[in-house]
Amino acid sequence: MSQLSSGICRRLNEAPQEEIEQLASGHTVQLLSVKKVSPTTNTTTPTDRYRIIISDGVHFIQAMLATQLNDLVTAGEINKNTVVVIDRLACNFVQDKRLIIVLDLHVVSRDEEKIGAPTAPPAVQEVTAPADAQAAPSFVASPAASSSTVQAKQQQTRTGPSTGPSGRSGKSVYPIEGLSPYQNNWTIKARVTQKSDIRTWSNQRGEGKLFNVTLMDETGEIRATAFNTVVDDLYDKFEEGKVYYISKARVNLAKKKFSNIQNDYELSLEKNTEVEECLETTGVPMMKYSFVPLSSLEELQKDHTCDVIGIVKEVGPIGEITSKASNKTIPKRDLTIVDKSQYSVRLTLWGKQAEQFTTDDLPVVAFKGVKVGDFGGRSLSMVSTSIMSIAPDIEEAHLLRGWYDGIGSGESFQSHSSALSGASFGGFNRNEMRHLSDVKESQLGMSDKPEVFCCRATIAHIKSENISYPACPTQDCNKKVVDVGDGWKCEKCDKTFERPEYRYIMSMAVADWSAQAWFQGFNEAGLVVFGKTADEVHEIKENNEAEYNALMAQSTGVTFNFSCRAKQDTYNDQTRVRYGISKIIPLDYHEEAKCLVELLKSSWAQ
Repeated sequence: MSQLSSGICRRLNEAPQEEIEQLASGHTVQLLSVKKVSPTTNTTTPTDRYRIIISDGVHFIQAMLATQLNDLVTAGEINKNTVVVIDRLACNFVQDKRLIIVLDLHVVSRDEEKIGAPTAPPAVQEVTAPADAQAAPSFVASPAASSSTVQAKQQQTRTGPSTGPSGRSGKSVYPIEGLSPYQNNWTIKARVTQKSDIRTWSNQRGEGKLFNVTLMDETGEIRATAFNTVVDDLYDKFEEGKVYYISKARVNLAKKKFSNIQNDYELSLEKNTEVEECLETTGVPMMKYSFVPLSSLEELQKDHTCDVIGIVKEVGPIGEITSKASNKTIPKRDLTIVDKSQYSVRLTLWGKQAEQFTTDDLPVVAFKGVKVGDFGGRSLSMVSTSIMSIAPDIEEAHLLRGWYDGIGSGESFQSHSSALSGASFGGFNRNEMRHLSDVKESQLGMSDKPEVFCCRATIAHIKSENISYPACPTQDCNKKVVDVGDGWKCEKCDKTFERPEYRYIMSMAVADWSAQAWFQGFNEAGLVVFGKTADEVHEIKENNEAEYNALMAQSTGVTFNFSCRAKQDTYNDQTRVRYGISKIIPLDYHEEAKCLVELLKSSWAQ
């Protein structure tokens, strides 16, 4: 028992709320239980929450694990009887009961026996809880609920309004993580990490406007949105980077298609919502990042969101596109960023950020919640909820700055397009190859999300009727152009060109020993299959039909390694699975032989 911090559980159960954060730092406890609990509300993508019982060998109390520590549970780092040191925690009140939330900890030892014979601490009358607190969500329990057979309803003995850590008379600050539709009287203390522009809409049901902010405290993030007249009342009150007390907003289920915030709920700001700037910002973090090296972008699915940090090596000129939905012109600017993984990637800014971004000193820029695209192998794009921070004062930025100024500026950087050797995205993994019959029997692509697979197959037939299309020659556009008589017009660029640049759009039947399937490929796949540009093949087709037919015949019967995406598609009310080529690699027989030798060696070793 000597290794545990005897007495800490009782002190956590009795100490005033404002003293608890300092009280628990560095104390050693044992986790008697780690159980997953969920809100009763059905959500489309629920976030797991874990209730823990912590013991000091003499007493035990219940607490909640902050969601950022969930990985420790799923990875098996913490479980029953694990001994840990609590580095940071917070305390709030729900239904007149104190709620301990462990924000950070580190493991001392695992697989221990239960230490001591701990019991629940004596019940304590809470005097700092809000008198009008509403019913608590189902995933929050009082610390002594499991051991007390009878517990009298506590009577408030407050002679005047108490002042909790919020500094607001009679208010207790709730953690963002603890918000749910079950509470009505709450106040959060949170930093605005992102504030959108005011956006307007007009449809058959009328017109309107909205804006949203992303709010963050130590326990998590939540998105808040205001509509119409509330926009006029609150838009100027919020400033990015500042901390506010917010109350009397409605808690709703989050609309995941409009936000990438990791929270099952979101806030609706209403006419009576109270927003008050907080000048005491201690304990409210500036920003939380989970950076992904640029070299690892290939492992992420298209449309996934991620955080990256890099040196802005190139700043492209301002451009614009015309939105198909609104027919409005939107400014855009492409940046090229690099990092210590010695990869580069193109990142696109939109709107005011594109117009206002100017720099000549190769700054370090951190991006939160950018969207992964598959153009040129891998690309990134800002979306409405993305956050860009130039020269942030964080450790990762200082280390990257030092590396680049020291040796990075002289390094060469690899793009994902060059790394993929003629692929649009995705990677080929020989150890994960599947037969075509297995792909079909497993019904890959029938789920909501695309699924990736690798295979080795031989081209049996290529549909030669429409093998390419006339594309816009503007770099990075590639949209189809239309013959308008005096030239070829691109609707996207609103320009007319003397001639188009043809690009491949292929459909071909491939087969292995087990089955046949139809694969679809684009320009990168065509370049590998034919060894010629689509312009050259189109010229042959127009001028020499015999040579064109010979080229088609010559390209069949050739075997390639493929990485593909299987995705469900509906056409003419018929649902089918389409197999798109992500990567196509000609066989390297020397490399294939080496792999077979290694396979034989491993078999003999067994």
